[in-house]
Amino acid sequence: MNRAALAAQPPNDRVEYEGLTAPGPADGPDVAVRIYRPVGSKGAGLLPGILYIHGGGMITGSIQTDHRQVLPLVEAVNAVVVSVEYRLAPEHPHPAPVEDCYAALLWMSDEASVLGIDPGRLALYGGSAGGGLAAGVALLARDRGTPRLVFQMLPYPMLDDRNITPSSHEITGIGIWDRAANLQGWQALLGDRAGTDQVSPYAAPARTNDLSGLPPAYLDVGELDLFRDESITYANRLMQAGVPVELHVYPGGIHAGELLAPDAELSTRITDYRMNALDRALNTPPSPGTHR
Repeated sequence: MNRAALAAQPPNDRVEYEGLTAPGPADGPDVAVRIYRPVGSKGAGLLPGILYIHGGGMITGSIQTDHRQVLPLVEAVNAVVVSVEYRLAPEHPHPAPVEDCYAALLWMSDEASVLGIDPGRLALYGGSAGGGLAAGVALLARDRGTPRLVFQMLPYPMLDDRNITPSSHEITGIGIWDRAANLQGWQALLGDRAGTDQVSPYAAPARTNDLSGLPPAYLDVGELDLFRDESITYANRLMQAGVPVELHVYPGGIHAGELLAPDAELSTRITDYRMNALDRALNTPPSPGTHR
């Protein structure tokens, strides 16, 4: 069975999971996480570790809402996946969400041997708002010097609070996330700072001036997605900074279309490409003379 077919399957007995608590940021509460792993893998060797960050426009979503999306990911990539319950805006504005996610990543790295994770194969996975947070976490990990990441998977990431691209104006009243919703999400996260020069690149990664030293990235986005242009721009900037990038732009694709119509041909192709990219990044031995 290929990876795209796995995504369409109902929950199965090949993946086990448990809820745990990770130490939170220095000025915040502990962070709830859910650990997923292939059944029978505990104690049987170290697997890649993926921090999974759910979407929801910074204002909604949870571990549970993305549960069905994580199950096939675990099986397709043969990895331990940690899904993080970060605090949501507007009750918890920036930096709470990204710092919660970074705290979960630090815990994954510190507890890697206990969790059955190879600390040399750590990756991030986040779509939409989760993609923006994953990109922010990658910046934090680089700037704070730990942990070392080998990959970032960023489907249609929410990267730029300024909402100035052509696609951010074109996508109005279309799909599940349009310009009005995006403005609301950024306002919830940033308050009056949204759209000003007071915004941290850890909140809106498109704001950063330096993208060098980041892990290889995979981005995909639909032609009819609000985030089309900022995703393309971010991918180009990563490449210009020397970061290996794989970018897919899907004609006719809408925001999160693979979740709305998982059995569509385009949806299965999107899922398969993502899983193959993760598998290559995490399970392919490095070339001689290189290091992860």
